Amino acid sequence: MRLAPLICVQDVEVSSRWYQRLLGCESGHGGTKYERLNSKGRLILQLHDWNEEHQHGRLGDPDLRPHGNGVLLWFELEDYEAAVQRAAEMQVEVTRPSHLSENLNWELWLRDLDGYAVVLTSPLPQSGQDVTPGNSSKPR
Repeated sequence: MRLAPLICVQDVEVSSRWYQRLLGCESGHGGTKYERLNSKGRLILQLHDWNEEHQHGRLGDPDLRPHGNGVLLWFELEDYEAAVQRAAEMQVEVTRPSHLSENLNWELWLRDLDGYAVVLTSPLPQSGQDVTPGNSSKPR
């Protein structure tokens, strides 16, 4: 089984470029109404225009806030430190700065362009791994 979240956004192309830059992923579809974002050939996120009905009708109400209330888009990244640097360069809205979680992996909480909560995490450490920044893969 694979999860393939779909979120509605105001501007599919702008959001696609934002996620591609932040996550280091690539476009798998492209377009103004719908996008599929892939990482290493695997679908990780779908973007859909709020106002596009296609054959299924509108998928939500863009006026209800916050978007995705109670949902976190959680991305575990092998290149966590690089993603944190990209986030800083992009001047994203950070809601919880990079910190060591209770699970001993690193997390950065932020908001995307449409206000969705996004969490970037490092992989969970293996037993005996040093979890200091920049050393997340080095054994103790």
